[in-house]
Amino acid sequence: MVGSGMPDGQSTRETGRGTRRYLWMLALAAAVLLVDQSSKYWAVSALGDGERITVIPQLIQLRLTYNAGAAFSIGSGATWIFALTAAVTVAVILFMGRRLRTASWTVVLGALLGGAFSHLLDRLFRDPGFARGHVVDFIDYGPFVGNIADIALFGSCALLLLLNLRGIPFEEDPDPDPAPEPA
Repeated sequence: MVGSGMPDGQSTRETGRGTRRYLWMLALAAAVLLVDQSSKYWAVSALGDGERITVIPQLIQLRLTYNAGAAFSIGSGATWIFALTAAVTVAVILFMGRRLRTASWTVVLGALLGGAFSHLLDRLFRDPGFARGHVVDFIDYGPFVGNIADIALFGSCALLLLLNLRGIPFEEDPDPDPAPEPA
């Protein structure tokens, strides 16, 4: 719109939709964060004495572990790198999220943000100290032990891959099929 102050012909309606998507992304991230941190609080208090709870025999147990590294405890001596990586990830998602225009990408970024931020909190504020904290894991499914944030991160990465394979753009084209100009 000429003279509207909106960049590149972007309408007020499109900006409002983008703002709503950003707020939905933040709400989803907050939900993932709340569920993950609450479940970790429960796990530390209920499973702290080496207790195991069988959920599905020979498939899923609940048992408390602390992970200093990444997946499969890789890099457990470089915990500060994971804290820094999580902080950068959170910042990039918050920045990129301002451009959201599709519901599917809103879900992807919201789940990624919630999982990354929850892991960042563990790294910053859990023992053994600031930026060296260990992530609380308690869902044991065979060879893996994880948490709710891990499930959100894995699911959002799978959806991200699917969106890319299907060619679904991060941003909608604001004018995908412009009308031909009259002759």
